[in-house]
Amino acid sequence: MYSYAMNYGKKSVEFSIPSNNLLGVIDSESLASEGSEEEIIRRALENPIGSPRLGELVKPGDSVCIIVSDITRAWQRMWVYLPFIVDELNKAGIRDEDILFLSATGTHREQTPEEHSQLLGEELSKRFTVVDHKCLAHEDMIYIGTTSYGTPVKVNKKALECDHIVITGAIGYHFMAGWGGGRKGILPGISSYETVMSNHARVLDPEPGKGRNMDCRPGNFENNYIHLDMLEAAEMVKPTFLFNVIPGNDGKIAFAIAGDWKQAFYEGTKIVDRKDGVIIPELGELVIATAGGYPKDINFYQSSKVIVNAMEAAPHGGSLVILSACNEGYGNDEVQYMLQQFPNTVEREKEIRREFTIAKYIGYIVGYVAENWDFYLVTEMSPDDFKGTGITVVKNLDEALKMVYQKKGTQLKTWLMPHGANTLPKLKK
Repeated sequence: MYSYAMNYGKKSVEFSIPSNNLLGVIDSESLASEGSEEEIIRRALENPIGSPRLGELVKPGDSVCIIVSDITRAWQRMWVYLPFIVDELNKAGIRDEDILFLSATGTHREQTPEEHSQLLGEELSKRFTVVDHKCLAHEDMIYIGTTSYGTPVKVNKKALECDHIVITGAIGYHFMAGWGGGRKGILPGISSYETVMSNHARVLDPEPGKGRNMDCRPGNFENNYIHLDMLEAAEMVKPTFLFNVIPGNDGKIAFAIAGDWKQAFYEGTKIVDRKDGVIIPELGELVIATAGGYPKDINFYQSSKVIVNAMEAAPHGGSLVILSACNEGYGNDEVQYMLQQFPNTVEREKEIRREFTIAKYIGYIVGYVAENWDFYLVTEMSPDDFKGTGITVVKNLDEALKMVYQKKGTQLKTWLMPHGANTLPKLKK
């Protein structure tokens, strides 16, 4: 037997499977970072990709908008890298009063003063305030054009009133846009609600009834209309500079890229591929996956990331056993609404075409997985929470494996995914 342990909530779960069944462990590669966080940040700023240094792109008297992520992305550790960006601007003659910090909240809530201070860190928060983007505040938006995909682009006019826009953030896989980071600082970051929803609705096939656009998936740019639409929106804004980070397995900044907002971003996605993209020689009949424990499995909404990644390692009809404690339940009422109030994927598709939201789409995609895979969820949530969804809810992993083996036999080729929210299986072509 092969013994293994996975994080589940705030504890670890040990289990065993027949050794002959194991295909392998799908996990992120521990790429060695090149120095301390400070060294990594300085090196990126001093060696920009496809662009002069930031300090060479601005001149005294210019106004600069620095776009920062919101508190839901605090794992980016922006308080570590922002002081270096401000320092370079100051040395180039940019005064503090000419720098605007605009938080790219997208469609998220406004933040508290304490959260603003956390974003900037102790020193910068004494010198600057943070302005939250409000996607529903029509008076704060300005229309700058319509993309070739039909998305009306309305963005925060405070950013456009500045001479320069600097995008900051982090790069990782995204379940619809291929990769997060880069152009996402503009759309959805500082775009209107109408613009965001029009863009995200591209995740569906253009023809009603055909479901999701299979090109809008993690780790893919080709024919990914969400990504391509975002690029066009960012082109209209014309950011001056980009700085993005990539966290290591320990949560600290392991890599950073800077420079041209498009070229540097693409270089960053290659690092993510080397780190978190795992080539697999074949699909498994069974995939056992966890998000990586708390807080990544704090609710079902967050757990969608591991579900979307795990399904890439098994064919339709294969078995998925997802460990996700979900101590705070669904985490979003719309996800529960989509799963429980609609009987199948066809009806869920009609609902999200009627009124698209990201949460509704998450409910849709999870329902899609439940219809097309043999889906077991090990969770603290009640089976009643998933009644009629096609998801089999169990209280422990042993029970889930017993049910799978009774249904399909014990000789199942198995992949293990201990950090499934981050790692993306890629079938070898």
